[in-house]
Amino acid sequence: MREALEGAIPALRAAGCDTPELDAELLVADTLGVDRAALVADRELAVPPGSARLIGERVRRRLEREPVAYILGRKGFRRIELAVDRRVLVPRPETELLVEAALELPRGARVHDLGTGSGAVALALLDERPDLAVSASDASLAAVEVARTNAARLGLALEVTAGRGLPPGTWDLVLANLPYVREDEWDGLQPEINRWEPRDALVSGPDGLEAIHELVAGAPRGTRMALEHGPAQAAAVRELLAGAATRRDLAGRERVTIGEVPQR
Repeated sequence: MREALEGAIPALRAAGCDTPELDAELLVADTLGVDRAALVADRELAVPPGSARLIGERVRRRLEREPVAYILGRKGFRRIELAVDRRVLVPRPETELLVEAALELPRGARVHDLGTGSGAVALALLDERPDLAVSASDASLAAVEVARTNAARLGLALEVTAGRGLPPGTWDLVLANLPYVREDEWDGLQPEINRWEPRDALVSGPDGLEAIHELVAGAPRGTRMALEHGPAQAAAVRELLAGAATRRDLAGRERVTIGEVPQR
């Protein structure tokens, strides 16, 4: 196993991967069916021939900058583990701010997760607050299929519907991680993103705010929303909502704005 890591890490570093050691350890540990901590503790674990071939194939995929989550077919998010593939975005730590905003709601509150993707936000919320009435939707039929599969696998009763925009209903809070990348930013993104992740789930017009503008314009006045966005977009998003306030992610960047749809 030591040889597998010593071969993979320099290759991944040369390919431009940000965390070559971590990536190699995750790929090797999963292939061997052991916890990463066990692998780190014992670098002399034997690697069967079949596993060696699979490790090689997985490292080759990572050298093409395919995200580790897609290679392994799963990604952890808060307390749950989600199945992910190229039909949905890889869940990111900053998106946990949406979950945290909803955790503050009173018992029995109604929450809708718009643009649910893999179902990460809605399912994490149901896992931590089963007293809430949570639903989800996505414009992508493929994403809806992934979210429904994750809900079934986790044993969480989440209704996931397909459709663009906010579905009919009365919500105490709408959570939305909609596309917010500017069109001119796409080519400059990391290869893990622009080679592998679904463009429609990321890019939203010249200013990156088309999807957010559409949501706010079509929602009933008084609807309370928590919207994820890029740090440079925070001021523009605050202007769209009444009583808006922005929360920062762990890196100190303005990431989620909460407010209400104003009267028109």
